[in-house]
Amino acid sequence: MQPDVPLILVTNDDGITSPGLRAAARAVADLGEVLIVAPDRQWSGAGRSLPAGTTGQATPRSLDWDGTAYQVDGSPAAVVIHAVHRLAPRRPSLLISGINYGENLGTDVTISGTIGAALQGAAYGIPALAVSLQTPKETHTNPSDEIDFTAAAHFTHLFARLLLRNALPFDVDVLKVDVPDDATPETPWRLTRVSRSAYFVTIPPQPGERRRSERLDYDRLPHPERTEPDSDIYALAVDRVVSVAPVSMDLSSRASWGAIEELLIRRFAV
Repeated sequence: MQPDVPLILVTNDDGITSPGLRAAARAVADLGEVLIVAPDRQWSGAGRSLPAGTTGQATPRSLDWDGTAYQVDGSPAAVVIHAVHRLAPRRPSLLISGINYGENLGTDVTISGTIGAALQGAAYGIPALAVSLQTPKETHTNPSDEIDFTAAAHFTHLFARLLLRNALPFDVDVLKVDVPDDATPETPWRLTRVSRSAYFVTIPPQPGERRRSERLDYDRLPHPERTEPDSDIYALAVDRVVSVAPVSMDLSSRASWGAIEELLIRRFAV
């Protein structure tokens, strides 16, 4: 492949065997040279973590598609690090994380390994696209072949093409795309912001179960219509449109620095 052809790095947090990963790779195959580098197992909920105990070992993997693929023993963020420094033949022009089983909305984005991988690419200055599809809860850590990725693949191609042709504005490091489960390629998309509400809510254990060391269950937010009308949650869960949220690496508060400084000075003067 010629060096002037865009290199598109495709990864995920569902693991190398995920059908969503292959759907993303096929969706952008006509836009450049595609390199798949993904975790060797399920890493949902890993965020941008770099946990100890993984080796970083990369192994070529034969998948049901014609491109190059590697599996790596590491978290989604660690996979991106190994891909950029060891496995990519040149600097990627675009990183795509997904297509994820399960929507990534609201404050849950800091938990998501899908978003974590995209943020790691953004930390290297690589434009990043994180795509998630709303799916049944039972598929979130057990990817199913029964899921239809047609609509999500369409929007993956649409926004990947845009990012390859146009530089993102300053302070936009990741485009986070969330697709409703009933979407089609004709479903409208809407620019949103990340809600301050959690979308997946922990189900508290019953009184007799609190001492058990079991994983706590979760469910979707019962009243998404109470979230901000311009948010990613409202767009997907209420209006049933595709949410496109620009995400920044800058986690600084947007509150007035003068007001914060005044508060701190007054507090320490007491």
